[in-house]
Amino acid sequence: MSFSRRFFLLAATLLVAACGFTPVYAPGGTGAALQNKILVDEPQDRNAYWFTQRFEERLGRAGDARYSLGYKIYIVEQGIAVDPQGYIERYDLLGRTDYELRDASTEEILASGQVESFTGYSTSGTTVASLAAERDARERLMIILADQVIIRLISTFEAPS
Repeated sequence: MSFSRRFFLLAATLLVAACGFTPVYAPGGTGAALQNKILVDEPQDRNAYWFTQRFEERLGRAGDARYSLGYKIYIVEQGIAVDPQGYIERYDLLGRTDYELRDASTEEILASGQVESFTGYSTSGTTVASLAAERDARERLMIILADQVIIRLISTFEAPS
């Protein structure tokens, strides 16, 4: 490794340390404080199931929950590509999730917010292929939205004392 690379890595390390950066999954970090501590509301449909599944993959399933997560998922489907005969060949799925992290014992809202994203899929194949593409796009959208909620929580959450 050349001198300039070593200098750059040392400078970058010192800069990150000086700004107060702390790993979220380190002892005492917000990621560690939320790991296996959040009970996600029971899913009511397939989209909510995928959202909950991804959330529990990342932050664990709470056995003895200290917090509960309520959420509402909204999806709008828009046709964006039309063939010469007027058939829609591509759709965008626009998704939004409103969420609230509550104290499980007092129901006090500790954090809340809204995240948005989108995915798309093609309908130019067979009916079965189009249905599979739509299902895959919905699952990908739920994974994206769950990841965004998790990122917001671990980057902004402050546990009550």
